[in-house]
Amino acid sequence: MKDKITNLAYLAGATRFRRISEKLYVDGDKIYEDNVIDFKASWFSVYYILATTDQPKTVLDLADEIGFTHITVKNVVREMEASQLVHIRENPEDKRSKHITLTTRGERLFERLQKIWEPFADTIKQVLDAGHPDFLNIIHRIDQEVSKKPIYARLKQLDQPVPIRILDYKPSLKKYFYELAGQWLTGALGDPLEEEEQFTLHHPDKAYLETGGFVFFALYENTVVGCVALKRLDENAFELAKLFIDPNVRNQGIATRLIERSITRCKENEATQLWLHTTLRMQEAHLLYYRFGFEDRKAPEQMTVLRRTEKIMVLDL
Repeated sequence: MKDKITNLAYLAGATRFRRISEKLYVDGDKIYEDNVIDFKASWFSVYYILATTDQPKTVLDLADEIGFTHITVKNVVREMEASQLVHIRENPEDKRSKHITLTTRGERLFERLQKIWEPFADTIKQVLDAGHPDFLNIIHRIDQEVSKKPIYARLKQLDQPVPIRILDYKPSLKKYFYELAGQWLTGALGDPLEEEEQFTLHHPDKAYLETGGFVFFALYENTVVGCVALKRLDENAFELAKLFIDPNVRNQGIATRLIERSITRCKENEATQLWLHTTLRMQEAHLLYYRFGFEDRKAPEQMTVLRRTEKIMVLDL
């Protein structure tokens, strides 16, 4: 039987995030206690920044780097000072703020804490993976969305359609794969389609789905405006293929959403690499790939390289 908070679904989202966070803090405190270390899980972010920098920090510096409120950081610093882990001194350049540094005791503690953090992190990963193997990226995207436009601002636009949705392949969407990718290849690039491309563009279901891959479509204001395919190369690798966006809706974040969905699906399938090949004429696409962490590399043996290909890239997952 679900508890009342769970039954509230999305309305209790923040409450459930906090409940999970508090459980992690409680267990973290128990781990430090078992290892006879005077340390709290809630101190981690502040302590880690201080331990990995050579410069004094102010409360404002710490709040900006962590993304916590000024008062939250101030309370953590006070608790750490009471445990003799930090020094708080006058800032010679600004009397209104204080310089915060680790004490000798705080510095010595770092080595002991690192031995605890590694298995602790592995355990937390197991828990989060139970929810989703790409959980950290999902949280990152939620964080970005809330920062970009707060909930209260979004409430004023409830009557507007959701701008971007990403859907898995279904037969009714098949025709859009050629309409988007095929016409772009023959039009923008001006190159004749190779034999493999002719088949994949007209039969994405057979080319990708039946060989263990995936196809995604992007809907913008309920219109199909983008597509991408994940071609399975082997048990541990996929290839990002046929990523195309309608030129009329470029720069709306649609390509980013399609790549994010592709990376997430790769991680769901325990893949370790995501490959792609492209031409030097697609400079904007290259910059986007680099932002995701793709690197230039020689193509693997199992990858079919097209004649027009000028660059091979890979993302290690």
